[in-house]
Amino acid sequence: MDRITILPNVRGGRPTIRGMRITVAEMLEMLGAGMSEADILEAFPYLEADDIKAALAYAAKHFDHPVVTA
Repeated sequence: MDRITILPNVRGGRPTIRGMRITVAEMLEMLGAGMSEADILEAFPYLEADDIKAALAYAAKHFDHPVVTA
């Protein structure tokens, strides 16, 4: 998870990829919109395949919580 950084002065403290201006949420949105890993890496040449994997792992870890209904 060292590729995911949270810095107060970058993107309002949202989780980003290696302190850059691409957030984990934006990465997930790109994947959800149908962009492939190759598409993302071509559009953002400063990203690496491991950045995409780290974003997915971060999301899986931080969004897995129970939903309690009354």
